[in-house]
Amino acid sequence: MSPRRGLDLMVIVEAAAAIADEHGVQDVTLASLAQKLGVRSPSLYNHVNGLKGLRNQLAIYGLKKLTLMMNEVLENNTGDEAMHAVASAYISFARLHPGLYELTLRSPDDDDAEYVACAQQLVEMLINMLSHYKLDYDTSIHIVRGFRSLLHGFASIEQKGGFGMSQSPNDSIKIIVQTYINGLRFHPQ
Repeated sequence: MSPRRGLDLMVIVEAAAAIADEHGVQDVTLASLAQKLGVRSPSLYNHVNGLKGLRNQLAIYGLKKLTLMMNEVLENNTGDEAMHAVASAYISFARLHPGLYELTLRSPDDDDAEYVACAQQLVEMLINMLSHYKLDYDTSIHIVRGFRSLLHGFASIEQKGGFGMSQSPNDSIKIIVQTYINGLRFHPQ
């Protein structure tokens, strides 16, 4: 059985990402995807290894998009400005792609080389961003974990509607990131 013309892995992944972003990850099924693409579910198996394989491809796709967004803002920024720009890009990604964002959060399976490489590229990019602060590698890992946790916590609370007060969430993230940066200046070397 040959794959349907025009149907390839990228078309499938982008359609699945649209479902995830519009309706949530839980609504990404082979049946919903097949319906969106106007094909029968079995034809998807020519491109993905079931729902688990599809979600894995979505996670890779999401990591690549997130890394690209953050990398673009790093091209013209260093130091404190870079951290603010990356934070803004991260929060924007979570706002624009809530379902896809959710899929980027898992820790990679060691047997999935492509996912591991994408996750490592993201971490290395963030470690390089921190080079301005002259931290050793192990400390940089801890700081990256904290920074990602801070951004994820903010994005998660915002996605659940937890920022109902009148103060701007954009102003809040700027203040929070600046406070985190200020803490870096007092970190023992």
